[in-house]
Amino acid sequence: MTLENKLGLTNFAELAREEEKLSKKKALALFENGILNQLEAGTFSALKEIHKYLFDEIYDFAGEIRSVSIAKGNFSFRSFHVFVSRT
Repeated sequence: MTLENKLGLTNFAELAREEEKLSKKKALALFENGILNQLEAGTFSALKEIHKYLFDEIYDFAGEIRSVSIAKGNFSFRSFHVFVSRT
């Protein structure tokens, strides 16, 4: 099972490859284009902006606060309750 994505991929391995390829390219651009310099370091809003920038081409929810808990393979991401309490 894969996350709903803008790429229309349903195979976990294919989605993982595309996610890695696109997010690495965009991570490099964060540094090269000075985008990080425009964000307030160490803030939750900066983390949301970075997440949106890295994953917006792949997921509709990029940069948004989750309302459900999610996992990838055997890895569980931080519970959404933690983020909701910080906003």
